[in-house]
Amino acid sequence: MIRNNYNRPGEYDYYVVEHKGMLLEWLLENVKGMSKSKIKSTLQGRGIKVEKKIVTRFDYPLTEGMKITVSKTKQNNNTFKSRYLKIVYEDQYLVVIEKNIGILSMAAGHSSLNVKTVLDDYFKRSNQKCSAHIVHRLDRDTSGLMIYAKDKETEMLLEEDWHNIVFDRRYVAVVSGEMEQNEGTIASWLKDNSAYVTYSSPVDNGGKYAVTHFHVLDRTTDHSLVEYKLETGRKNQIRVHSADMGHPVCGDIKYGNGDNPIKRLCLHAYVLSFYHPVTHEPMNFETPIPPHFRHIFK
Repeated sequence: MIRNNYNRPGEYDYYVVEHKGMLLEWLLENVKGMSKSKIKSTLQGRGIKVEKKIVTRFDYPLTEGMKITVSKTKQNNNTFKSRYLKIVYEDQYLVVIEKNIGILSMAAGHSSLNVKTVLDDYFKRSNQKCSAHIVHRLDRDTSGLMIYAKDKETEMLLEEDWHNIVFDRRYVAVVSGEMEQNEGTIASWLKDNSAYVTYSSPVDNGGKYAVTHFHVLDRTTDHSLVEYKLETGRKNQIRVHSADMGHPVCGDIKYGNGDNPIKRLCLHAYVLSFYHPVTHEPMNFETPIPPHFRHIFK
């Protein structure tokens, strides 16, 4: 390890990695003068840079020769704070966020609240010369993990090879009623009409073929907690397939049955795994199942 204090001494420490390892483990071993809790909070507070890129992943892989910058200030002025989303990971090419309910993925009118606007404002405040480019969407009332590219080139890489780049995409939902099977697969053709309603058909209706795998995590006589893994990513796929099985997603005003135990659409994108479009490194992200979902089954 090589350590230099230069450029605004006292605010930053600079290191060069001598042996490969995972970021948090390496920080705990090599950063002196900071407690374990301070190192962890600095990592979570976006105060660690690897090769000039902000990294928050504790298991980010390090290789020999990488340069690491550690902020020693108590307050990181560029810390991102928003009631609508949080940043899970960020580098120079992309950002992974966890979206709350009540915000659109992108603009649908000049005054509409959307993730892209929130991210663009953050990029501007943190002096980043980039903007958020959407590559997939979540409905306003669906929460969970999303990727945004920070430039047009990365956006194109993600969009053009999305099916091969994303290798695991899972949602968790509270559905109405007690699911009969523990696991299974449902497939159908999905087609939108002019009223923005998606129709499902067991035979080709001119729409797109959709495949959803499901696994029941918990159940009562009134509700089931279900994990859905997408083989295809069609519009409203989980919501329509849940309704097809006779167990619509709770809180779904379009395809549901009025069952709404926690006054929200009970659908959350909680696992997102993909190969980085530039570095080709496998990236794995998982958020906890929302506590309100779990509470239904206590």
